[in-house]
Amino acid sequence: MTGQTLARRAIGVEYVTLGWNSLEAVVAIVSGVVASSVALTAFGIDSGIELISATVVLVRLRALVAGSEPDERKERRALRIVAVCFFALAGYVVIDATISLALGERPAVSPAGVAISGAALIVMPTLAVAKRRIATRLDTGGLTGPAVLLRADAAETALCATLAATTLVGLGLNAAFGWWRADPVASLAVVYFAIREGREAWAGELDCCGDD
Repeated sequence: MTGQTLARRAIGVEYVTLGWNSLEAVVAIVSGVVASSVALTAFGIDSGIELISATVVLVRLRALVAGSEPDERKERRALRIVAVCFFALAGYVVIDATISLALGERPAVSPAGVAISGAALIVMPTLAVAKRRIATRLDTGGLTGPAVLLRADAAETALCATLAATTLVGLGLNAAFGWWRADPVASLAVVYFAIREGREAWAGELDCCGDD
């Protein structure tokens, strides 16, 4: 398989990621608002923010494949916007989770939320593995730039799966045992990752979760 064919496959996988994240964001946010679930709403908002970040990666990949120079000034501006969104998300979750715990606001059971977060645990790791494999073959084919970006985005995709897991735990405990506090507590996992990703995006790094 030629380098160009691999690069086109990488771009195709990125489009699949964008499509899934779009669906994930809409379903999670709508179900989260309906069920008054802090964890689910935060998960959906995070997915929406990741769309912007993934778009930056896709644009860079397309530029590298085409042999053109990416507009780093525009990319940095976009990443700064992503950073501000992540910081705002962290603040929203802390405030909303605190209010929910203090007032004893019990979220409703959300079958749609359980379904989308459960599906994300299958889809996101699958996409992450596919990206890593293509990145390895791109490296072998001499396309180091696209390989680095794709490997970084694979790590970001794996992170989304982690957030889906914490969301599913909170939703599942509430649905199975009525442990409603598990929902706002689970949402606090988003705060750590949102601040981490926000700081790195502000620094202008495309690999928002990075390979520490």
